[in-house]
Amino acid sequence: MKVVDIERILVDVPFTPRQQQITTQSVSTVYNWSILELCKVTTDTGHIGWGETVIHYTYGRVTDQSVERVLGKSPAELMNEDSLGAGLQLALFDVVGKILEVPVYELIGTKVRDATPISWWSIDSSPENWAAEAKDAVENGYTSFKNKPRPWWDIVTQVDAISKVVPPDFKLDLDPNSSFRDSATAISTMKKLVKYNNVAIFESPIPQGDVPGNKHIREAIDRPIAMHFGSPPYLVNIREGVCDGYVIGGGKSTVVRQGALSAEADLPFWLQIVGNGLTTTWASHLGAALTHATWPAITCLNLYSHHLLKQPIQVVDGCQQVPNAPGLGVEVDEDAIEKYRVPQEKIDADGRYIHPKPEIIKTVVYPDGNCIHMAGDGLSYFNAGNGQAQVEGARLELWFKDGSQEWANLYEQAEKKPVHAQWQER
Repeated sequence: MKVVDIERILVDVPFTPRQQQITTQSVSTVYNWSILELCKVTTDTGHIGWGETVIHYTYGRVTDQSVERVLGKSPAELMNEDSLGAGLQLALFDVVGKILEVPVYELIGTKVRDATPISWWSIDSSPENWAAEAKDAVENGYTSFKNKPRPWWDIVTQVDAISKVVPPDFKLDLDPNSSFRDSATAISTMKKLVKYNNVAIFESPIPQGDVPGNKHIREAIDRPIAMHFGSPPYLVNIREGVCDGYVIGGGKSTVVRQGALSAEADLPFWLQIVGNGLTTTWASHLGAALTHATWPAITCLNLYSHHLLKQPIQVVDGCQQVPNAPGLGVEVDEDAIEKYRVPQEKIDADGRYIHPKPEIIKTVVYPDGNCIHMAGDGLSYFNAGNGQAQVEGARLELWFKDGSQEWANLYEQAEKKPVHAQWQER
């Protein structure tokens, strides 16, 4: 068996209406995650495998060089090479499974579960939006929700809003991306949050390299602390007991190796492999064969208005069923792919298509009247020690481009560096 053709198709799958609003107005680039590159691999046996890449997020894009490496080769020869890129590696596993008439999990290891846990996800937003997302999560069969505390929102108010609209056993996993800054600030905030029974796990509350600080948090807070695998180094974590579990992502070989090391330490982990229907199905196969993938996977499936599959993925009691059919065990919706295909004239010479950056001044407003205007990467600015880590009553105000010179002048300044000022109502 040999690979005789590899087609790469760029699609732009709209987010759900609320997530379009959330991701556009967030201080992030999540709005570009709607752009996917699909890989369609055809072999001389007539079998076809599919994969996908979130090109503005993934651990590895598919390159022309990767395509050249695979063409003419057996798909089994290179499928374990993470360097091929996300979508191409996934497509090779799919097609090999179909040729051998086995589900992908049998190519990974021994199946340990028939259904894998999966979480709803959102970037930062208002308490009202998070509460609405949580209600949608419950209605769609999810039992957990992972979201992003940020210095420009009052996280206690956000968690309180969610807790009022979800069942008592619904779980919230909170990922500040180190923005709680230091152990003293983190513990003060986290003690308020653990009063809510819904709060389950904290990921990277402070910089992961701060070993003493993270140990202090673990001693003071009665909730598991998760960290991205490898920082601090694995042996340091095992020796020092810095965290209670991991976040694991990347290509198949990386995930399986890190998953095995987690199992040796008897530590659970999240699979964090972001994408739409194909990627989420891939995550379920990995989770089916990795003993300690017991925390709910983060794929961000709920962002997308269409899964690009003929049968959308169903979540029941917080889990998705692992397909038993050959390959990934799902059928792509080629009509939907054509519907969302990006026209060739919108793709640049590097094969990229990028949404225009939303032109919005995003202002952190504090109860004392101080504010910080942002137009760029606010998180890195705060994590560098600028601005306050967590303030009760903080909120984010949006000033959309309105054609005024005042807006243009402030936006130009804020793009270079966030601007500290006194808040003025408009």
